[in-house]
Amino acid sequence: MTAILGISAFYHDSAAALLVDGRIVAAAQEERFTRTKHDATFPTHAVAYCLAEAGLDAGDLDYVGFYDKPFLKFERLLETYLAYAPRGYRSFIHAMPQWLKQKLHLPREIRQGLGGAYHKAITFTEHHESHAASAFFPAPFEDAAFLTLDGVGEWATASYGVGHGNRIELTHELRFPHSLGLLYSAFTYYTGFKVNSGEYKLMGLAPYGEPTYADLIRDHLIDLKPDGSFRMDMAYFRYCEGLHMTSPAFDALFGGPRRDPESPITTREMNLAASIQVVTEEIMLAAARHVHRETGQRNLCLAGGVALNCVGNGRLLRESPFDDIWIQPAAGDAGGALGVGLFIWHQLLDQPRPPAAQDRQQGSLLGPRFTDDELSTFLDAQGAVYHRFDDELALCERVAELLAGEQVVGWFQGRMEFGPRALGSRSILGDPRSRDMQSVMNRKIKFRESFRPFAPSVLHDRVSEYFDMAKGQDSPYMLLVAPVHDSVRVSDADDSGLEGLAKLQVPRSTVPAITHVDYSARVQTVDAGRHGRYHSLLRAFERRTGCPMLINTSFNVRGEPIVCQPDQAYRCFMATNMDVLVMEGLVLLKQEQPNAAPATEEYLAQFSLD
Repeated sequence: MTAILGISAFYHDSAAALLVDGRIVAAAQEERFTRTKHDATFPTHAVAYCLAEAGLDAGDLDYVGFYDKPFLKFERLLETYLAYAPRGYRSFIHAMPQWLKQKLHLPREIRQGLGGAYHKAITFTEHHESHAASAFFPAPFEDAAFLTLDGVGEWATASYGVGHGNRIELTHELRFPHSLGLLYSAFTYYTGFKVNSGEYKLMGLAPYGEPTYADLIRDHLIDLKPDGSFRMDMAYFRYCEGLHMTSPAFDALFGGPRRDPESPITTREMNLAASIQVVTEEIMLAAARHVHRETGQRNLCLAGGVALNCVGNGRLLRESPFDDIWIQPAAGDAGGALGVGLFIWHQLLDQPRPPAAQDRQQGSLLGPRFTDDELSTFLDAQGAVYHRFDDELALCERVAELLAGEQVVGWFQGRMEFGPRALGSRSILGDPRSRDMQSVMNRKIKFRESFRPFAPSVLHDRVSEYFDMAKGQDSPYMLLVAPVHDSVRVSDADDSGLEGLAKLQVPRSTVPAITHVDYSARVQTVDAGRHGRYHSLLRAFERRTGCPMLINTSFNVRGEPIVCQPDQAYRCFMATNMDVLVMEGLVLLKQEQPNAAPATEEYLAQFSLD
């Protein structure tokens, strides 16, 4: 038996992943345990979970890998600070103590994090090498090109190459400071959202606006080449100095200072979002077409934070010359922990990679799970009232009945998802046919911005009936956006007299709660092999309503990580206006709970989700 632990830590989204004889046994982000969003500390809890899942101790590990090369990253930081001195002095003084105390001593930090029980070598891969490994090795292709796009690793901000069998080869890269991820993050910052977590908000806001600033971006900010590479005019940016993302020149170009966070969103922010989204898609398409020309491969694998831009991914699937695309579900830094583990197994140990009909990610359901008995013991201690179902069909029929009655359901089942998306294990579910459901779930349960769209989970064999996707097209990880099919669109939908967020008032399809204002949806396909009981629930809802889909959003409230453990799910249920909580075979109705009360933001503040 060969046990390999991969680790990502100290920069963004710490995580651990464990492989035993090449099989992914467990993987999880640290934030799910500590309840600190994007926790970057050493993933002590995630490591402990992975080892426990495999029945191992740290001393049983054969290899430990880290997803990044800290000395190369430190070299880039020093060179950048020197190049922009003295402007980056404050940032330099702030960053250096952590580097000198911790980040330049990662072997020591990792050994300490493993309790001093691991004494063998530690393998360090380059950042984009980890991304590439996470993209190709789990993919269902024997041969494929890969493209990695993110903010920055050591020096690289993008790379591409080819995977064959059990080997990958990176052949080209784009280097800092020219970065599609940082360009998009600059607009995230400028529109008043938080960098490294608000980019998906910017993507969701884009359809409300018009790309009126796209030419300014093309003419002033970037020089885009036919191969998808580009150079940025750094006079408009400040991230090299580490103080702010954008400069006064950026403010002048786009008509004023950045939006204050939490202030009203205006037409300018909507148009900025639409503009940078269009340019981002153009860059992604240009890069993909170039990679296809250069490699001659039929299939493409994607990883890196930009690969979470599911609107761009949808355009790649529809418009690029590749036959098929596979995207790493944990495409950001967390996925680097999995990538380095896979790199050690296949590339360094030269272990084979057998053909697979589906991908090797196991639905990305790689986190903790809990039994009915464990859950009932917890609920009894809370004084909760619940109904126990020992028959899965009866359970799913009852929950489908509640959903069809426009009840909002917290769904806590099986192993937690690895990656940023809830995929039917830690999800909040609703009826997509309801005109009011998007507003209700955003305002009363998620406590988040009203413009945020919800994604549909749809039965795999019916996806082409509702969306412009090929029959049988896989999208199990909710990483592709597709147009809603003409057959389900509302023919008399008219928002010509409305602007911005007012467009939400117009139902656009027979499933209005998941149809965005541009007639698109972020689609998750659900099949029996990957999704088990979640697939059974969708079948039950289909039998009852004729509709083969549900709203699926992550089980959390704004600003919190997705729930991991029973106490977190129960507290979220009690602290919001969620109607039902289903934990494995146990069903809780809010109206039956002692001391249940309508949730407000003030009420929510009483609950600690630590």
